[in-house]
Amino acid sequence: VIGGKVKKPGKRGRKPAKIDLKAKLERSRQSARECRARKKLRYQYLEELVSSRERAICALREELEMYKQWCMAMDQGKIPSEIKALLTGEEQGKAQQNSTKLAKAGKTEANSSNP
Repeated sequence: VIGGKVKKPGKRGRKPAKIDLKAKLERSRQSARECRARKKLRYQYLEELVSSRERAICALREELEMYKQWCMAMDQGKIPSEIKALLTGEEQGKAQQNSTKLAKAGKTEANSSNP
């Protein structure tokens, strides 16, 4: 006797309702199907992620090998044509930027002197 009430032996809480066994099995099967479908999608996503990372790794290895070859050529006193192209491209780009800036500055000065 606890607090004036008689304690009954057995499980506590709500008693399970009698559920239709076939419905319960069908829900379980459906849940398993959905779980397998989610698992399949997850594995497909991970496989695509792995393959894209592998492609990126290969591209980086090729780039690294190219830089190694450039360094070896420069150690021998040769400047690779790719580097020359990069340098001349940068110089041309800088020249174009400077000429564009000068042209804009000239237009600004012309506009400010003519009221």
